[in-house]
Amino acid sequence: MNFKALSLGLAVAVASSLTVAAPVAYKIDPTHTATVFSWNHFGFSTPSANFSAIQGVINVDNAKPANSSVNVTIPVSSVNTNVPALDKEFQEEGWFNAAKYPNITFVSTKVETKDKKHFNITGNLTVKGITKPVVLKAVLNKQGIHPMTKAEAVGFNATTSFKRSDFGIANYVPNVGDLITVNITTEAQAAK
Repeated sequence: MNFKALSLGLAVAVASSLTVAAPVAYKIDPTHTATVFSWNHFGFSTPSANFSAIQGVINVDNAKPANSSVNVTIPVSSVNTNVPALDKEFQEEGWFNAAKYPNITFVSTKVETKDKKHFNITGNLTVKGITKPVVLKAVLNKQGIHPMTKAEAVGFNATTSFKRSDFGIANYVPNVGDLITVNITTEAQAAK
């Protein structure tokens, strides 16, 4: 048996397995990503609104999920409440103050999982220039080759909640709820 050939073959096999296990950076697809938030309205209803045009990167390390990360930017101008007057009001200084703070950001600081499908993603949420920690409870929907783009893709759903007054947006509290519930769905694709 040729020892050099065996060593070279073993080295190639090890390198190949390391390549497969390498973390993958997935770019968020804004056309298949939505952040829907809802609140209590005087106890009568639970309206919701959506942010779109979301940008960001999800780094997935299947071998070591704790090394995964999320970095997201949400333009305040993309808000849609289905009430044009409210969309406009949300841009104003008393609400999101989009002229001064045009984006909401989320940057993860810790990723935890027990089964590689359900994740607690702790990170810093910045709204209106104020940064607070929040935890996203995320579920991996699917990871694999996207049938339309033929690119490696990943999809998640996630939820979180927080008090909007913590971010300097306390208009009409407590009649209009302080607690904001957020539901997120996203698809992201690896760069080709």
